[in-house]
Amino acid sequence: MDIDKNLKDEETVLDEDVRISPRTGKPIQKKYAPKTKRRKSNNPDAWKKSPIIGMNGYDLKEGDNTKYLMLNMELFNMPDIDMHDVEQVQKRLDEYFALFARYDTKPTVAGMAMCLNGMDRRTLGCIAKDLPTGSSGYKTALPKGVALSIKKAYFLLENLYENYMQNGKINPVAGIFLGKNNYGYQDKTEYVLTPNQNQDEDYSADDIKKRYLPEKSSD
Repeated sequence: MDIDKNLKDEETVLDEDVRISPRTGKPIQKKYAPKTKRRKSNNPDAWKKSPIIGMNGYDLKEGDNTKYLMLNMELFNMPDIDMHDVEQVQKRLDEYFALFARYDTKPTVAGMAMCLNGMDRRTLGCIAKDLPTGSSGYKTALPKGVALSIKKAYFLLENLYENYMQNGKINPVAGIFLGKNNYGYQDKTEYVLTPNQNQDEDYSADDIKKRYLPEKSSD
């Protein structure tokens, strides 16, 4: 039997090297490893419940774009108010919640900041949590009554957010993102390590020897 006649012109090649057939002297045909088969799911309709596939992640109906655009145009065109006047600030916050109720949509942190003379949402969060509002470390110069009104409105938003999440009124992925960025929620576990406060003088020389030196076995 001629062994050379049984040589095949196929060889598994997984890199870019070109190999030559020992029988014909021609380049060997590349034969790549077969692709792994995708395991079939026990529930073929599971993808329909995914919050990030197709229309599952959002629900856009005809006229929604106009609805949200008109809402934000009303926010944009709100006249400035005296941020040091408690009554004006409280009235503006009432107008803000009434506006979102009229459009039958959920109020937002950024929307509340916009209604307060175009405030940044981060500044709004700092006022609500008694944090510095600028890089210099200064806290808000707003009167105490004004700051208190803003805090209550901000905490009302947080309470609404919890209601939406607990009752399935908001996409879970979007809800987790908003909770972390607007209200400081976290889903991590932190461990606090407390160093041993005992000093060397708390132990006698005999105690240290007993702890670290091996005991001699008695014969």
